[in-house]
Amino acid sequence: MNNSIIPPAIGQVWPGQGGIYAGIAPARNGNAAYHLIIADSDIDSLEWGPYDDESSATSLIDGLANTQALLESGPTHPAAQAAAAYAADGHTDFYLPAAAELYEAWLNLDDRPWGWTWSSSQRTTSSALCLNFADGTQSLSGKSYARSVRPVRKVPIQ
Repeated sequence: MNNSIIPPAIGQVWPGQGGIYAGIAPARNGNAAYHLIIADSDIDSLEWGPYDDESSATSLIDGLANTQALLESGPTHPAAQAAAAYAADGHTDFYLPAAAELYEAWLNLDDRPWGWTWSSSQRTTSSALCLNFADGTQSLSGKSYARSVRPVRKVPIQ
């Protein structure tokens, strides 16, 4: 496994890191900045989770915390479960990105025809945020709609 901390050009596969280098996610709310890696293909088109389910996965910036909250809750959350189960290049620390992480990826990879992709950020008991990679539109979507799931992972900046 390549443990290099020198990233490739944005938009290129980062050998040994599990996907495409999507740039640096900025420091926010006391969290350190990090390199953002996004899976080079979506893993499925899945539902976010059940309607009328109040989740604590409401962070717009911390997809890892959102994903952990969804996995620990009672009802099933197919998008978060699939993202957390994803593995690439020996890495098993993938998660469903928060809305800001998806937007950051779109800012840097705006030429990708990936379509509507789930974030881990719930907005209401019946909807969560998703992003359309075709044009950067962020929208609320009903949790029972099937949308693409594209896991991400963090690589610390050293």
